[in-house]
Amino acid sequence: MKYDLVDRRCVVTGASAGIGKEVARNLAYFGATVVLACRDRERGSAALQEIVNDSGNERVTMLQVDVSSRASIRTFVRNVTAGGTPIHVLVNNAAIVSPTRMTSVDGIESTWATNVLGYFAMTNLLLPSLRRGAPARVVHLASTYAGGLLLRDVEFVTRRYDAMEAYRQSKQADRMIAWRLAEICRRDMVSVHACHPGAVDTGLMRTTSQGWLARLMGAGRRASGKTAAQGALTPTYVAAAPEVAEHTARFWIDNEPQSCKFAGDLEEIAALWRVCVEQTGCDA
Repeated sequence: MKYDLVDRRCVVTGASAGIGKEVARNLAYFGATVVLACRDRERGSAALQEIVNDSGNERVTMLQVDVSSRASIRTFVRNVTAGGTPIHVLVNNAAIVSPTRMTSVDGIESTWATNVLGYFAMTNLLLPSLRRGAPARVVHLASTYAGGLLLRDVEFVTRRYDAMEAYRQSKQADRMIAWRLAEICRRDMVSVHACHPGAVDTGLMRTTSQGWLARLMGAGRRASGKTAAQGALTPTYVAAAPEVAEHTARFWIDNEPQSCKFAGDLEEIAALWRVCVEQTGCDA
């Protein structure tokens, strides 16, 4: 892949390591102005220096943000939009798998707060900047391992916490939020997509069992996974390829649009949206 992104400003969350860092590296190679949105300042600074050295692109910066925190996201958005320069691409990549039930600083179950509310709040708060940058693009890192969303108990308060099920429902929610955002932004020339990077051997997956990785890859396959660089190929394509601008509300696997079984339930999508608005205070 090689695209000209010299006039594009891109934000990538979770960019200090793994897929996020590789997506940011690719966008920097293409000449984009890239903002690394990272929770850990030290790791983010190291990733920044590595990407600048590798790409020769000095228009790469790093801003700290904890995407599980409403206050941290709002501070990040104020900082990244302070100069009035629009954003053209937002890649929501930051995600966790929490082996035990934990809560964020806002008292929300951590997997839901990070993987779902983080995507939701970041995108909604950056929408004015994305609209100014139109044609613009939003990319949600999702998964084929998605399902089990229980709107009456998204935080596993009344049911037994299960790390795999918490992750799985979060990835369903990410796809559903993308479809609602795509409809909201259809007239604004802001396209919204979700993509499956594959089962990638990153720190996220190394916190889990081999059984988890096998499920992500599919029954009968060897649980070894892609490299982070390989996993970054589809999200990079969706973020940068000119032909993707012809589409919105697409679920991408290996650079090809696929059908999404969660796209048609408009009532549940609307109900999920209401839950996210209530928990973040954000609305498009």
